[in-house]
Amino acid sequence: MSWDAGFLLYIQEYIRSDFLNPIMKVLTHSGDKGILLIVLILAFLIIPRTRAIGIMSTISIVIEALLNNVLLKNLIARTRPYDEIEGLVNLVGKQSDYSFPSGHTGAAFAVAGAMLVVALFGLPMIEKTGEFKREDPSLTFKLISVILIMYATLLAFSRMYVGVHYPTDVLCGLLLGLGTSAVAYLIYQVAIKKIHERKTAV
Repeated sequence: MSWDAGFLLYIQEYIRSDFLNPIMKVLTHSGDKGILLIVLILAFLIIPRTRAIGIMSTISIVIEALLNNVLLKNLIARTRPYDEIEGLVNLVGKQSDYSFPSGHTGAAFAVAGAMLVVALFGLPMIEKTGEFKREDPSLTFKLISVILIMYATLLAFSRMYVGVHYPTDVLCGLLLGLGTSAVAYLIYQVAIKKIHERKTAV
């Protein structure tokens, strides 16, 4: 038995409980089809003060979805753990796609990671003087980014808890989401510089 199969059986044997089961089911379903994340991104885009993070989150989650759901899942075609591990009980029903990487985890970290990158490195912006700078985000923004990272982490764990993903599925989804959020940050930074250069050249 592989270590990741053993880990899922350990969760089932020693961590699952009548108290946690409904909580983890609600948590894991909160990531279904990325609806909650899409609503959050739309809210960011509507509010002028958060529009930049909304743009970065959009770029990040689109890249993540293409790499995860379109490319890697179909290329690797890993069977779900409940179909492979004897004795593992699936708490949320059969899933419609392949196991690797975790799409729920990837999407959550694509958005939470975009906020985290801004919280750590500042918001790229062009001042009225034309000078490029990275503005230090507010304490509230930083707290929200921490909350979103915690949510993404709990969501990732819930995917293993309910028996639909291996730990390696979740780990890859996490790294992919954080990676696309860093790429989105760089794309946004380059884009605003190019847009400013074109405006000033006219």
